[in-house]
Amino acid sequence: MLAETIGLIGGGQMARALAVGWVRAGLLKPGQLIVHDPSTAAIAQIKTDVSGIQVASDNVAVLKTAKIVIVAVKPQVLAGALGSLSSLAKTSGSAGATSPQEPNSPLLISIAAGWTLARLREVLPTARWARVMPNTPCLVGESASAFAAGPDVTDREKKQVMELLTSVGRAWELPEHLLDAVTGLSGSGPAYAFLMIEALSDGGVRMGLPRDVATALAAQTLRGAATMVLSSGEHPGVLKDRVASPGGTTIAGLYELESHGLRGALMAAVTAATERSRELAKG
Repeated sequence: MLAETIGLIGGGQMARALAVGWVRAGLLKPGQLIVHDPSTAAIAQIKTDVSGIQVASDNVAVLKTAKIVIVAVKPQVLAGALGSLSSLAKTSGSAGATSPQEPNSPLLISIAAGWTLARLREVLPTARWARVMPNTPCLVGESASAFAAGPDVTDREKKQVMELLTSVGRAWELPEHLLDAVTGLSGSGPAYAFLMIEALSDGGVRMGLPRDVATALAAQTLRGAATMVLSSGEHPGVLKDRVASPGGTTIAGLYELESHGLRGALMAAVTAATERSRELAKG
């Protein structure tokens, strides 16, 4: 369990998913989390989801209280959310540490797509930054995340970031230039998977299955297939070939998927989301 207080600037869906995931994983107690969001509805929801979470009056109060602050607002409003914090970045945070290895200022972690470390420092030049691209399955302990840290982030803080992320799934530290691709693949990827589950369910209903059974079969099938890939370490193509018997039902279905361009469509989706992340980086 982490000893630090973790701040949340923004209480929307991703912030709630992270907070719930950390509490469920036993990494944090609800009282170790402090959040501010101008939306009363967002605060009401996160208080319901994480009973006992602290609510701050503004973003400044979050920065003054927490040792690590997750900046969980949309890219389009990030500059505004950071505007009031520039005078505090060097002086706020938990007291006690004064050496270069244990900075007194809090570590700020942005989850905004497209915002580079350089751009974050332009808006808030006195702060120390890391970037994280998580995804919403952190709510159920199955997130796929990646992060990049600025040069002034300590090794201890990198370990803390990794601990925050691995407590709710799997995580990788990567060079920053790869984070746009992470955004396009795993950041947006749950939506692609939900769409596939819905489409498979529709197919099952078309063939006569009850909707609840069709959806459960589709979701469990994707879950089982993903687990096999992760646990076996084998190439997904090898696992696919084992299911596809000569002249059988699976190869007939795979032929239709290839004919309708499923591979190309998924690759194009990752490419489009990656390019959009890069566009956001340009403001």
